[in-house]
Amino acid sequence: MKFNLILTATAAGTFLMAGCGAPPAANNGAMNSNMNRSNTSAMSSNNAMASNTATAPATDGNPMVGGAPMLASKDIIDNAVNSKDHTTLVAAVKAADLVETLKGKGPFTVFAPTNEAFDKIPKATLETLMKPESKKALAGILTYHVVAGKQDAASIAKAIEEGKGKATFKTVAGGTLTATMEGKSVVLTDEKGGKSTVTIADVMQSNGVIHVVDSVLMPKS
Repeated sequence: MKFNLILTATAAGTFLMAGCGAPPAANNGAMNSNMNRSNTSAMSSNNAMASNTATAPATDGNPMVGGAPMLASKDIIDNAVNSKDHTTLVAAVKAADLVETLKGKGPFTVFAPTNEAFDKIPKATLETLMKPESKKALAGILTYHVVAGKQDAASIAKAIEEGKGKATFKTVAGGTLTATMEGKSVVLTDEKGGKSTVTIADVMQSNGVIHVVDSVLMPKS
């Protein structure tokens, strides 16, 4: 998985799910002196992540998601609506009025929870979030899964390596996510201590990239 966790929140007003922010600043001298080692380690981490998470058959070099081909020529929304594993996410995006945002130029990095991830949320809570009066709260949760810029698996792995085991990102919603490696998997930790594992990485889109995750990430408030 290539994960470039060097993110900014400059597009904070333009996104959908919760994103990531820039990794902690590193000493330039240390980065230069360790560049070869970091690159080698990042490549190794990326290969391990890819073998562990990108388990779906590839179509034209892009993983299939939810039984459907994800076409790099299509945008985030147009691909997501074809995935049978993301019907709840698509419904939430529509309820939060974020469709046009996510069809925008971007680029965006989206950590996309599956239907099973949403099933972990109490049914009553999810039903409340989908109501019109909860649109602001729902949008806040969704944009907490979005990061400005196109951050692939390799760049995320490199950021974790350079951060000595973790990288912190600011999301479009304004909160932070922390990325670490657990075995061969990239794991995201939210502001409440909840964890979500990337199960399929590098699903390329015309306006960014999607990484499928197995739990919904929650901002502090």
